[in-house]
Amino acid sequence: MIVNVISPAPRDIWDNVLAEDPFALESQSPAWTDALCQSAGYTDASRMYEMSDGRKLVLPLLRRSVAGFSLFEGSNPAHCGVGGILAPEGPRSIEVAAVLQDVVARRALVRSFWPHPALAAEWASAVPEGTEVVPRRAHLLKLDGGWDSVWSNRFTGSRRRGVRYAERSGVKVECGTSGQFLAEFYGLLTLATARWARMQHEPRWLTLQRLRRRDSLRKFEAIADALGERFRIWLAYVDGNPVAGHVVLQGVNAYDFRAAMDEGMKRYRANDLLMSRSIEDACAAGCQNYYLGDTGFSPSAAEFKESFGGLAYDYSQYHIEKLPLSAVERGAKSIVKRAIGFRDF
Repeated sequence: MIVNVISPAPRDIWDNVLAEDPFALESQSPAWTDALCQSAGYTDASRMYEMSDGRKLVLPLLRRSVAGFSLFEGSNPAHCGVGGILAPEGPRSIEVAAVLQDVVARRALVRSFWPHPALAAEWASAVPEGTEVVPRRAHLLKLDGGWDSVWSNRFTGSRRRGVRYAERSGVKVECGTSGQFLAEFYGLLTLATARWARMQHEPRWLTLQRLRRRDSLRKFEAIADALGERFRIWLAYVDGNPVAGHVVLQGVNAYDFRAAMDEGMKRYRANDLLMSRSIEDACAAGCQNYYLGDTGFSPSAAEFKESFGGLAYDYSQYHIEKLPLSAVERGAKSIVKRAIGFRDF
């Protein structure tokens, strides 16, 4: 079925396939790969596949190597957004199986795949035996019908009232692109991270260290520079002070990539107004869907996303390993959590 493979994937073909895939997210774009290679120490290992029927597929793939040996390949690695195969009209299960067969035949200790939740069935039927399967849940808001339909038919009455309350309370919303407002957003993200540290009974320094490793300011700066207008920061202000914000990646679809807020200002319902404005903006840009991101199995997080019309998608993350490194990592984390009295929420 595969008649030709080129790696790294040619950028012109990659951009074309990205534009033709109705599920595509900017975290699967060549610009995104460039940003993570620049800021997080990865190497571009993307692969373009030409199939026997003439179709062209692209697998964004980031590699981490030591002394020339590939330790890890991910599409995408943890905290780097949705990855997986791009194809015109989306990949078919037989194509997913062929791509995985090709990738697994290459040398690497660990491979991780975080596919689009809407393609869960195509991936589940294609992964090889012995793959570690990690159940996940995400939410996706369909934007067909346009903004008026989304507002009237998909937002709950409570969320519409929340939007109006925020406006009456003087909440102001601004949108910046290409890194504008990044410092303000990162300040909110740091504040929210410190709050989680208190709630989870985790040392503040440890939580902030993990934030800097997982989502460094340098990483956001590189992504903003690479994506330009497609990198959008939405901020809500009360009395001139930022109280909530989120990063939205806008392309074929919109991707609510990161969000943070000052819990002490929750009463202003700023998040309701932020979500309303960014979803309206995605509708105006012609996005097909608004990806609300991974939800986990938290009832409160699910309720929040579903109140804006988000639909739940159960899917899986996949690890293909030559050594059981994921199990070892989970065991080590469990020991540390017990030692510090960590509390999951």
